[in-house]
Amino acid sequence: QGRFPLHRLLVLARLRPGAAAADAAGYHRGLFENSLEDRAREQVSGLLLVYSSHVCHVVESCSSTIHLIIQDLASLQSQGHGALLQEIKVLVVAHNIPARLFPDWYVAAAPSPATPPVTPPQTAAEPQPAAELLAELLALLLALAAGVQSSEVTSITGREDTPESVHTLAPELLIPAETINSLYNAEECASPEDFLRIYLSPSQPALDSETVWPVPSH
Repeated sequence: QGRFPLHRLLVLARLRPGAAAADAAGYHRGLFENSLEDRAREQVSGLLLVYSSHVCHVVESCSSTIHLIIQDLASLQSQGHGALLQEIKVLVVAHNIPARLFPDWYVAAAPSPATPPVTPPQTAAEPQPAAELLAELLALLLALAAGVQSSEVTSITGREDTPESVHTLAPELLIPAETINSLYNAEECASPEDFLRIYLSPSQPALDSETVWPVPSH
């Protein structure tokens, strides 16, 4: 049982060219350690999934920690092309979640393809709506979380940055890179600045328990 209501954040971002999974892990670990200096916060759990050019990050904690993370992401994005994470998208904030999906915080790297993927010929098919892509991503995350909980993946919380800190998930647990890319390019996704503007708006509706709120851009 946590001391405070739990919330879940889902973020996508483009990784700076040449950056490694350990770089992204180290940045977030430092951010979480800073947040826990305030004892009136919940421990962070979740998964940082690192692809060759993007990251998909699920964070579970109290509202003050989630807000701190989004604030730091907004500051990071303002650094421009030199930032570790770029073109950050806040996809979902789930309020008052009943339980954590992940028992701790993990980092996993998707293996780079041995050969570049073959680009399919362009078709006239309509792009998949962002809401459908988001629902697909959430379903895949549920399956991934169940796989992580049943596996022997070791938590990296509190450990030094070593190659062993970054794990490789079984192929069947990986979220397809195509799903990540399609959702990342959806215009409906909000930047951290967009989210903060909405979050700090004086006219906020009451949030129902266990409600998932996709964040629109403005």
